[in-house]
Amino acid sequence: MTDQPAAPADRQWTHAFRFIFIASVINAVSFGIMIPVLPNLIKEFTGGDTAAASEWNVVFATVWGLMQLFCGPILGMLSDRFGRRPIMLISLGGLAIDFLFMALAPTLAWLFVGRIINGLTAASFSTANAYVADVTPPDQRAKAFGWMGAAFSFGFLIGPALGGFLGDFDLRLPFFVAAGLTGLNWLYGLLVLPESLPVERRVARFDWRRANPIGSLVFLRSHRDLLGLATIGFLFQLAHTVLPSIFVLYAGHRYGWSPSTMGLSMMATGLAGVIVQMLLVGPVVARIGERGALLLGAISGALGFAIFAFAPVGWAYFVGVPVFAFMNFLQPGLQGLMTRRVGPSAQGQLQGANQSLQGISSVLGPIIFGLTFAWSIRHEATYHQPGLAIYLASVLLVVAFLLALRVGRAPSAAGAPA
Repeated sequence: MTDQPAAPADRQWTHAFRFIFIASVINAVSFGIMIPVLPNLIKEFTGGDTAAASEWNVVFATVWGLMQLFCGPILGMLSDRFGRRPIMLISLGGLAIDFLFMALAPTLAWLFVGRIINGLTAASFSTANAYVADVTPPDQRAKAFGWMGAAFSFGFLIGPALGGFLGDFDLRLPFFVAAGLTGLNWLYGLLVLPESLPVERRVARFDWRRANPIGSLVFLRSHRDLLGLATIGFLFQLAHTVLPSIFVLYAGHRYGWSPSTMGLSMMATGLAGVIVQMLLVGPVVARIGERGALLLGAISGALGFAIFAFAPVGWAYFVGVPVFAFMNFLQPGLQGLMTRRVGPSAQGQLQGANQSLQGISSVLGPIIFGLTFAWSIRHEATYHQPGLAIYLASVLLVVAFLLALRVGRAPSAAGAPA
């Protein structure tokens, strides 16, 4: 079964999509487990200094992003050449090893090595998106990408709550559980997950000239409005790094939340996102189109971040959760518009280019937001702006909204690739 490609015919695409959705849910849950505890583990290694922990978090995230910047295009093109399934297996294996390093790490250096391994191989979500483009008709892609977003939100619905609960007992325990789940996901992919890209639709050879960040940018410029859409995606990814970069330290500092409370808050955010992605994206996109979904997601994210940054007490933070949930329209609309502009044999390259841009955002985001947060709490007595970094994320999404007004139109039928 694993050697047979999943055919993209109308009656069969939902069956193939089900496989990758399940794999993505398990992957997202295992990833979500570590979120409420990793910054606290780093803080433990720095003697309890919150500002120092934020600065070390910047170093770790920057190294991971640099690995993604250079390896994302390579993995994307490898998936176009050899298929999606082997790249998924490589990525899941690297993630499992990373979790084991974090579970066993006696020093920060061990955590550093684990992040490098994960950064070199992390392509599960981008490869999953290429898989979705393989098996989904163009007119169903926005809905399918909404479900893929829901898979990621499931990770934030279940993973952080579980990680926070386990972390209250032992900061290392969540990483062992995440490693086990990722290992099971790897086994699931090895035994069950079918290939989505038939041999006849793969690229004939691997082109090193395109498998690098510069080649990715050239590729994005080669299609009408694709670079503009990719820029919107970059601004979204950059803004999106603010919460992974500072949320645990921010919520602990400003609201005094424990790991379990942080896990529950992430669970609430994830639940709101799942509701939007699974119940609203399909019918809303059918009514307002992919461009409308893109605009709605960008402005909702900007408003949600602004509320998070302003909230002086914990309950006020939750006021922004339902507004922020509508940001989940952005990615399905964006992916739907982008995948319409390239042919079947270039979907992996497209997602690899997106992964490269995500790598850039993963480098810049923790630097911008982590250092801004560290500065704001060191000068809190003077400036009283602990949410300054989150305000910056809101501004980035306002810029994304303005850009989407210009480049967010669907290509004409004549201009769409076969």
